[in-house]
Amino acid sequence: MEGENKVINEMMVTPATKKTGEKIRKEAATTDESIDDASVVALVKTTLSYHRSTRTLGITVENKDGVVKLEGEAGNRDEKKLVSKRVIDVPGVKMVFNNMTIKRIVPMTN
Repeated sequence: MEGENKVINEMMVTPATKKTGEKIRKEAATTDESIDDASVVALVKTTLSYHRSTRTLGITVENKDGVVKLEGEAGNRDEKKLVSKRVIDVPGVKMVFNNMTIKRIVPMTN
C-alpha cells in the first residue's frame, strides 16, 4: 500500500506427514480415474455424434478403466459394427462390449 514500508507475514507452513501425503496421493489417484472414465465417455459420445450414420442411434455409453459398454438399438449388423469400429478408435478405449440389439423390421402385409 502507498505510504507503508513494512509488511508482517505471520503465515506458517507445516510439513505434511508421510501418512497425510499418502492419503492425498490416493485421493488424487481416485479422482484422476473418475475424470478419465468420464472423459472417455464424453469422447465416445462426441465421436458418435459427429458421424451421420451413428448420431441418431441413442446409444448408452458406460466406461470403466477403458472398457466401454454400449447399449442401444442399431438398424442392422453393419451399423452395429460401425459403432464398434468408431468407439475402439477413441483415445483411452481399450476394449468394447457392444451389447446393442438389431432392430427387427416387421414386413407389412396388405
